[in-house]
Amino acid sequence: MISLDEESLICDLAETYHILDYRALPPRLVGVLCCGLREDSRIKMKISNMNANVDTLLHALIADKLQILIWQRTEDGAKGRNFPKSIYEKLINPQKEESNVVAFSSGAEFDEFRKALMGKING
Repeated sequence: MISLDEESLICDLAETYHILDYRALPPRLVGVLCCGLREDSRIKMKISNMNANVDTLLHALIADKLQILIWQRTEDGAKGRNFPKSIYEKLINPQKEESNVVAFSSGAEFDEFRKALMGKING
């Protein structure tokens, strides 16, 4: 656990047991305390590769099912288009969205980019 994410473990031990310096305790006791952490503690969620706790996932599933029921009563639902996106799926499989941020190292570089962009828009 320590090698995986020491900071998360420190936060969990501080939150659960009010232990700020786990190194001052005997290693065996620290091990026992680590095993006793909640399943939704930071370190245990990291070990199990979960992005959200069980309650959050259940709430997401409920919201998804309600969203589908509402969608089915719409014109889109009757025609089978614009199916609602799943909150649960986003929690289970987070995809990093591509950023559209562009950075420049100089004003001249920005001016060149702007001219090229304006050329595409106007022409």
